Amino acid sequence: MKTIKTLLTILLMAVTLPAFPAQYMRDITVAADGSGDFKTITEALEAIRAYMDYRVTVNIKNGIYCEKVIIPSWLQNVDFIGEDAGKTIIRCNDYAALNNMGTFRTYTVRVDGDDMTFRNLTIENNAGRVGQAVALHTEGSNLRFENCRFLGNQDTMFIAGNGSTLEFIDCYVEGTTDFIFGPATAWFEGCTIHSLANSYITAASTPREVEYGYVFNNCKLTAAPDVTKVYLGRPWRPYAATLFINCEMGPHITATGWDNWRDPANEKTARYGEYGSKGAGGDTSARAGWARRLSDKDAAAITREKVTGRP
Repeated sequence: MKTIKTLLTILLMAVTLPAFPAQYMRDITVAADGSGDFKTITEALEAIRAYMDYRVTVNIKNGIYCEKVIIPSWLQNVDFIGEDAGKTIIRCNDYAALNNMGTFRTYTVRVDGDDMTFRNLTIENNAGRVGQAVALHTEGSNLRFENCRFLGNQDTMFIAGNGSTLEFIDCYVEGTTDFIFGPATAWFEGCTIHSLANSYITAASTPREVEYGYVFNNCKLTAAPDVTKVYLGRPWRPYAATLFINCEMGPHITATGWDNWRDPANEKTARYGEYGSKGAGGDTSARAGWARRLSDKDAAAITREKVTGRP
């Protein structure tokens, strides 16, 4: 009899309990000073239901969040909205040589989930000039970054995930060497790309079967005052694809523009090109002969919708 009563109690509890834990939230506020729902972004992630079919907004108040953030693959449909891009800062200082962790563990923020928006945030790796030190590492797809700042030195931004597509709108990216690298397809619109040293901006590793790698549209390429020799890109893998369309380039951009990464064979496979470059570094008359100069028709056919596959 006692056993029957126990079973009935368990069944009753199963019927009356909610379908998901009460801590799952759709609108979350993170504030470092304790005035929000959580003090850290990592804590807030635990309050988001896995594989949900509704959107969740994480509002992040001004402050410096010294944490290593991993947004897992089972989260999607999330908007991370900072209060002010210059004052809402996520920061970490890991670097490749630290405890031999290697480049791909140095990220400040790693995004493995899909269908997310990030707005008004600074993502920074402040390790300094100590070698590879990633600020943003993405593996997810359909990611959109608006009015964000990505601060670092070597390897600031690793945009990975074969077949992944990303958008960077009105963002600021700074670094020294190969500071935008990886195999993803990414559309940069109205962004400022700032070089901190004489080196290379991009190091795409676009797979052979992927049509587009990085497309910079209406962007501005700037540099620190002492920087005088910067290449638009070099191929991390043979079929690297990078295009600059209607971009303003400062005098720091080299006349040749592109580098083969010490391998002439890359000149036969890398897919590099420009259209409508302007500014002191925008003269394409002396560019590397193996890089394309897009025609009006070619350039007109390259749209955000076509590159990202999103309306």
